[in-house]
Amino acid sequence: MSAFDTAGVEFGSVKPRPTGARRVLRDMRKQWSAYLFLAPVLLLFSVFTVFSVGYAFYLSFHEWNILEPAKPFVGLDNYTRLLEDGRFHEAIINTMYYTAVSVPLTMGLGLLVALLLNTQIRIRGLFRTFFYLPVVTPLVIASIIWKWVYNGDYGLANYYLLKFNLIDEPLLWLADPNLAMPSVIITSVWKSVGFAMVVYLAGLQSIPQDYYDAAKIYGAHGWRRLRDITVPLLSSTTLFLLVISILGSFQVFTQIFVMTNGGPLGKTRTIVWYIYTTAFKHFNMGYAAAMAFVLFAMMLGFTLLQFRFLRREVEY
Repeated sequence: MSAFDTAGVEFGSVKPRPTGARRVLRDMRKQWSAYLFLAPVLLLFSVFTVFSVGYAFYLSFHEWNILEPAKPFVGLDNYTRLLEDGRFHEAIINTMYYTAVSVPLTMGLGLLVALLLNTQIRIRGLFRTFFYLPVVTPLVIASIIWKWVYNGDYGLANYYLLKFNLIDEPLLWLADPNLAMPSVIITSVWKSVGFAMVVYLAGLQSIPQDYYDAAKIYGAHGWRRLRDITVPLLSSTTLFLLVISILGSFQVFTQIFVMTNGGPLGKTRTIVWYIYTTAFKHFNMGYAAAMAFVLFAMMLGFTLLQFRFLRREVEY
């Protein structure tokens, strides 16, 4: 047998490498110690996330009242009922309003502060800390503080507005249907600007200085450098912040619960607040679960749309 034939026999005797599930199982056997360390976390994730989500999906097809022994299967009735629920429609509108106002304000102010703090100014670190402090402040505490600020009798907001003659009489910030949601939005923006600032600062510091030096040579200054260099090169940062901010705004609850409790006249009733009251005040877990999955579908849809239309603008 020739050397060529021998090589051919040896080559033909080599077993093909496993693919797909077999390959994954083989790699798991080789790295069993790593999976052993991951087992507690995977167990917790499976019980408190995977099982919980699956069981909630199961509940959404039942009329599941905690106080009632009978929990009949109702199919899609909970979902079709949402189409006729005026309160749920109002909650969607309020959530959209909150999102449409709070997200641009947070991102715009965060970018502005990041641009200012990215310059060579004195005690720059102190200013960065000052703007980031609200982010690490517990949201419940921040909401209580702002509730005192908005108090109609002794709140700081009315005190200074009256002192500078900007209003003639105290405003009922959280009791006025026209002012309640804007007041909550101000609180949320104050709480979130620091996070947007830090993310934008990281993006700004990743932009090579050479671009700005070249622009200076060609006479581009100020606004033109911001428009033609900074904003385009921050596109990936902006997309990240936009997705995170919209997902967070769709789940707004704590500020509403502490400051307005969904009032006045339902003007601050958001989707998550309505889910909470349906589940834990009216004990209708099945209907609340259906609303939760509709909210999940909305969040998923908005996220996919953002990636669909903004991905081309992102610089990787």
